[in-house]
Amino acid sequence: MRARAAAALACLLGALAIAGSADAAVIGLYRNNMESTGLQAQIVNFAGDRCKRGGSDHAFRVFVGKQTKECAYRTPVIGRDLEVAATGRLLQGTPKRVQHKAFLALNLRAGGAGGRYQLAVFPLQRKAQLRRYTGEGQVEYVRVARSIRAKGINRANELRLRAFNVTSGPEKGRCKVLAWVGKQLVADFTDPAAGELQGRTAGFSLGAVGNAKGTLGSFDDLVVRVPSPY
Repeated sequence: MRARAAAALACLLGALAIAGSADAAVIGLYRNNMESTGLQAQIVNFAGDRCKRGGSDHAFRVFVGKQTKECAYRTPVIGRDLEVAATGRLLQGTPKRVQHKAFLALNLRAGGAGGRYQLAVFPLQRKAQLRRYTGEGQVEYVRVARSIRAKGINRANELRLRAFNVTSGPEKGRCKVLAWVGKQLVADFTDPAAGELQGRTAGFSLGAVGNAKGTLGSFDDLVVRVPSPY
């Protein structure tokens, strides 16, 4: 009995220790396939002054208005250790002058005067950036991946971003941030100053470097997960 209890405890501690790793177990907490008006209504604008939302029978569409760099939306889920995944598309209606600099993005720990982790993917550049925004509006490009397997106009890009705090070992209290495009791991970052990001919302963004006016994109198959056990 004691041996079994010790083994169970060891398994639990082991699971907690790898909670930030690429092979960590996760549990789906929230799913939204955007296939109804009611489901799309659960998604709320988080940032961006001139952002228009719309929809089809299977996706949440975003249109970026004038003098706007990015339109960000959040899910109803509030939490620290989360993984968010969604399928994003940069749509053909985006002006050609903007297409090359336009990005699809996922956000975690958003809030706190603009702080967040962000995975930004530029479909036409085949580039991904892992960004760390602080509450002072500063941005740090902590990882950049090039020649990734991103897909172009009107094509589906499966994005996934994870931010789990490490619960044991020498990196305890730090945040392990991982990002994927499809099955390709494009960023692996351990943040020693995770406590600076006080936000707890998860969601997605559409934008472009500079003025993103006219950028059109869509998101569907949205999932928010938590580490298992949690």
